[in-house]
Parts: sequence; C-alpha cells; structure tokens
Amino acid sequence: MSGTLNKVMLIGHLGDEVKMHYFDGGNCVGRFPLATNETYTNKQTNERVTNTEWHNIVVRNKAAEICEKYLSKGDKVYIEGRLKTRKWQDDKGMDRYSTEIQCTDFTFLSTKNDNQGANAPATNSQQAAQKPANNPVTETKTEDADDLPF
Repeated sequence: MSGTLNKVMLIGHLGDEVKMHYFDGGNCVGRFPLATNETYTNKQTNERVTNTEWHNIVVRNKAAEICEKYLSKGDKVYIEGRLKTRKWQDDKGMDRYSTEIQCTDFTFLSTKNDNQGANAPATNSQQAAQKPANNPVTETKTEDADDLPF
C-alpha cells in the first residue's frame, strides 16, 4: 500500500443537466455540478444557516451516457470518486486551476416520482400506503387463518 488515499463520497443534488462532450474514437465525458448542503444553528442568533458547496463532477464513457440518460437537474445522487485538479489557461494566458471529482461509481437516490413535487397526484400504491389498514373484515380473516394467540 502506498500510504495515501484520494477518495471522495458525496450525496447531493444536480445543479444542471449533464453536459456531454464526444471525442473521436467513441469516448465521451459528461460533466455536471453537484450541490451539497450543510445546515446548522447559529448559537448567537439562534437562526438556521444553510451553506451550499458546489462540486464539479466528471463521468466518462458508458457511465457518462447512463448519467445523461437518467439524471436531470434536481435529482439526488450518490457519487464516489477521486479529486483531480486541472490546470488550464484563460483567454488572457493566465494559469487557472479547477478541482473536479472524477466519478468512479454512482447511485441514483431519487426517482422520477420524487421530482414531480407535492402537487402531483398520488398513485394507487402511494394512496394505499397512506391509508391506515382499519378494515375489520380483513383483520377477522387474518385471525381465523392463523389461529395464533399473538
């Protein structure tokens, strides 16, 4: 083992759509911003404070195509990868640096239903989950079928 570790794990929301760039030879790169939030209470003012940190995510090849197809702005995602700092020159010839997360693994944490908002009509499964199961006929059938005292 080399004694060093470069590993990043983030859970956040996409700040924009995945931007794709295709190269000769079939390779591609997808880029998107990811927002993570830190919330705490200011002890002097007793006010809730939220700080948002923005991360530049870079995904390559097949993983980039999957992200482009299934992720959209606002989606919650788990990203795992490593930090990489790129050096580049701006229009004036000045050296500039940007730090990115080179994504090696990801998991989608929100579904399309999560993004429809509170005004969206509930599906049958959502309505069934929200209603309490106080149907006496169903409870009686369950007791007779089991004959268990508990």
